[in-house]
Amino acid sequence: MFTAVAGLLIAVWALIAPFLSRRLIVERPLERADAILVLSGSAAYKERTAKAAELYRKGVAPIVFITNDGERAAWDSGEQGNPPFVELEQRELLAGGVPPDAITVLPGVVTGTDIEAKALAAEADKHELSSVLIVTSAYHTRRALWTFDRIVAKKGVVIGIEHAPIGDRTPSLNWWWLSIRGWQMVGLEYVKSPVYWAFY
Repeated sequence: MFTAVAGLLIAVWALIAPFLSRRLIVERPLERADAILVLSGSAAYKERTAKAAELYRKGVAPIVFITNDGERAAWDSGEQGNPPFVELEQRELLAGGVPPDAITVLPGVVTGTDIEAKALAAEADKHELSSVLIVTSAYHTRRALWTFDRIVAKKGVVIGIEHAPIGDRTPSLNWWWLSIRGWQMVGLEYVKSPVYWAFY
């Protein structure tokens, strides 16, 4: 009896789980923007910067902003240290064809999506930006778009958003719940989102 019930629950969950992951994904592409902003994400920085570089090469925007979350990568024996992710992001952008003078690190250390939005809002005021395309991971897009709309769009800045392809660092839509990373990227979004809606 227990085995049958457990099997039924797993089958029901397997049907619900893809809906939960898909619900987190939104896109609002822009054909042209004043800048692209890559959101910090230590585990997913390669796929995010690759997407931003692709958009830059297509001529979507002339500038790529990145943020510094203050985190460092694992020990690198070649460098004899733990390189900051913000430096690794710059290297990936350069390797992807973005020239050095087109890459700008926003001031300060960011500790969350809301801080990134506030950093962009300050930059928008300084440089009179009228449109910015956000690049992040797929499961982060709904909360990120909501946050930037609340903090930046009210200043008259048009906000777009695109996500990096779901790949080896982002678990699949259907089977995310079978990995720890999946729970970190999908499950945790369902914890963070109500907090953002309540306080931001």
